[in-house]
Amino acid sequence: MTETPTPTPTVPVVPRSGPLQGLRVVDLSRLAPGPYCTMLLADLGAEVIVVGGGRAGVAIPELSRGKRFIALDLKAPAGRAALHALVKGADILVEGFRPGVAERIGAGYEELSALNPKLVYCSVTGFGQEGPRALEAGHDITYLALSGVLGGLGPKAAPPTPPLNLVADFAGGSLMAALGILAAVIEAQRSGQGQKIDAAMVDGALSLMAMHWPLWQTPHWPARGDGLLAGDKPFYRTYPCADGRFIAVGALERGFFETLWRTLDLGPVPDHMARANWPEIERRLGETFAARPRDHWSALFTGTDACVAPVLEPHEVWRDPHIAARHPTSGPHAVPAVPVLSRTPAVAHPLDETDQTREVLTALGLAPAVVEAAIVPQAPDQRTGLDWPPALR
Repeated sequence: MTETPTPTPTVPVVPRSGPLQGLRVVDLSRLAPGPYCTMLLADLGAEVIVVGGGRAGVAIPELSRGKRFIALDLKAPAGRAALHALVKGADILVEGFRPGVAERIGAGYEELSALNPKLVYCSVTGFGQEGPRALEAGHDITYLALSGVLGGLGPKAAPPTPPLNLVADFAGGSLMAALGILAAVIEAQRSGQGQKIDAAMVDGALSLMAMHWPLWQTPHWPARGDGLLAGDKPFYRTYPCADGRFIAVGALERGFFETLWRTLDLGPVPDHMARANWPEIERRLGETFAARPRDHWSALFTGTDACVAPVLEPHEVWRDPHIAARHPTSGPHAVPAVPVLSRTPAVAHPLDETDQTREVLTALGLAPAVVEAAIVPQAPDQRTGLDWPPALR
């Protein structure tokens, strides 16, 4: 007698729109790189279910919009069984544990891909799954230091300075992971097979240096703080204004520099690429910009091709006419996933951090007793934000 196959459990579909509509993501990641990656997927229409609980840590509200939150006790058999049931109906899983941890909690690639061969499984870590440092802890500054990025940033007379945690965490981690996930999903639709993605932030930082490696220790970039794009050349740097704010000058090419010089009415245009002229160019520009407030210069250069812009502080950004015109409803939050798609644009779905564990697990067909056994006891509040050190709270 042939047994009727057990149908794959399903989770109720949350109304979505976007090019990734119909894809389901199980998110086991924490901190910043994984959650930002999955927020972008949610913006693009994917359903993202965040599995928390136990010592999983807290979710960052600013990276949690459009997601559903559940809390499972992955140390308990029922909790693992619930995760496995969830994975059977998923397309993507994202985790950010150190190598070996996912396997110990029943969430390793081999175990989960056996349940769902089409699963795209992405591990987002600092050092990757292999190598001498694979098990070490690190932060964005660590990966910048080891990738050569940090050694090239900052002024000559001061220590290297990290650009927040934008490069390794978000560009090298989140965005590279999202690229790998989408590539693997497309391939899985052709082959019927998923695969494991090893997204290492240090690798991403190395990749982002592609254009700059050949320039290092050449006349274009001879040392940290010295180069065409290093911020020390008079045509590519910031200048203080009369009000203590700054104006950014990016007049790298000849035509842009000519427009800059003529807009300021500084007389005959010098050869801005001749090193001998740099001290005088810097003096003239410095004195000129220091004579008026920043917004005077911003207004003067608006509509010109001089590559001059005001250096806006974070609280000023959303009042800028161009930013406001492109993102009128964003405010001081991350804009929907970019670039903008003409027919199926990304949408910043509402933030809903309520615990939906029972709703999600019940929809999988699990019995009430199994649902209760799977839920982590006294699940910690996942809505407290990033766990900053106490002195910074």
